[in-house]
Amino acid sequence: MPNRAEGDDPQATALKLLVVLARAHAAVETHLQVNVAAHGLTLTEFAILEVLFHKGPLLLGEVQRRILVSSGGVTYLVDRLEEKDLVERRACPDDRRARYAALTPKGEALIGRIFPDHARMITEVMSALPLGEQRKATDLLRTLGHSAAARPLL
Repeated sequence: MPNRAEGDDPQATALKLLVVLARAHAAVETHLQVNVAAHGLTLTEFAILEVLFHKGPLLLGEVQRRILVSSGGVTYLVDRLEEKDLVERRACPDDRRARYAALTPKGEALIGRIFPDHARMITEVMSALPLGEQRKATDLLRTLGHSAAARPLL
């Protein structure tokens, strides 16, 4: 098969995009991990605290959907955050089988203190792109994500 220039080869272009996207994600994620590790948290623990901080108490299934972990993963993570006295489980008045996750006062104080610095760090890392390009990248990646999610799995 003739070697076409990357710009003319849809497969080579798609593979290059995947590699660049993965490397960019890994580089940004490293900054996020270092930032939250300084507070004794993993990224997924931080994600739970952050979603509860911004959304209030949520059913465990909703926490799972918002931070993209398995149901067993969210149970394990909430257990760990309970051990640290940062999150508590609450009964659901409408369904005895369902449980809410909610911040404890200690968890609320921690995330309230560290989130502003975390958001500033993200803003700084993303500033490699001007705001207009950040918006464009967001739109493009959203389109890519929705399209990939809608495709049947092979």
